[in-house]
Amino acid sequence: MSYKTVADSSQLKFAEKLVILNDRAVGMLTRIYNMKKACADPKSQPQFLNDKTLESAISYIVKRFPVIDIKRNSTVYSSINDMKGNIIKKLSLYYYTFVDLLDLKDAILQLFTAMDANQCRLNINQNLDLTTSFLNLVVNFCSLMILLSRVEDRKTVLGLYAAAYDILHTGSETSFPRLGQMIVDYEQPFKKLSEDLGLSYRVISSALESLKETYFRRNISAEQQRDSAMISLTANPRHMLYAAQTNTGLPR
Repeated sequence: MSYKTVADSSQLKFAEKLVILNDRAVGMLTRIYNMKKACADPKSQPQFLNDKTLESAISYIVKRFPVIDIKRNSTVYSSINDMKGNIIKKLSLYYYTFVDLLDLKDAILQLFTAMDANQCRLNINQNLDLTTSFLNLVVNFCSLMILLSRVEDRKTVLGLYAAAYDILHTGSETSFPRLGQMIVDYEQPFKKLSEDLGLSYRVISSALESLKETYFRRNISAEQQRDSAMISLTANPRHMLYAAQTNTGLPR
């Protein structure tokens, strides 16, 4: 890997940042998955999500999401006003899990952009750990955003919490505008992911291109292996005592 331009020496701690963000991403995947299960299970989801008195408010919130306008539509949100304390208490864990995801997304994309801006070129044959960590983070990031789009009640949870918070504190929660936009952007996760990752295409493509030879040799069909006697112990008996030395660890 090479660095051709360096704007700030702190940006060179890419390996450390990759390790930290991968750990955070794995933990966040667990949290989002558990939230998805909890929201889908009538026994574990907050009971007021099925409360008849909140049906009209929830329907309005989902339809207008991410716009929460308490002053202009006070009658719609009147049912939330009666339960605002309970809503905030029950949904705070869900809400701030989404906030943590937003912060993690920003940190990951910032790292990808910094690596691309510094013209990093990754090669798995030269920098195994660094390239592997980078590709793992790409996979974890994509998994997170796809999983986010499959949390069915995400708009309901976020909208209810934001409305209750606005009523209680007479002002919107500071993270909600960006959080709501993230939810809307990732309604179609593959389209948005292609846009986000497209900004770092050079560093991503260099890492993927370095897998070409390794991936090809590690995925040869059984028929091809038999024809070339790659795994035969009797085809070249004189070579049995010699350890194979290749870039991929496969016998010649």
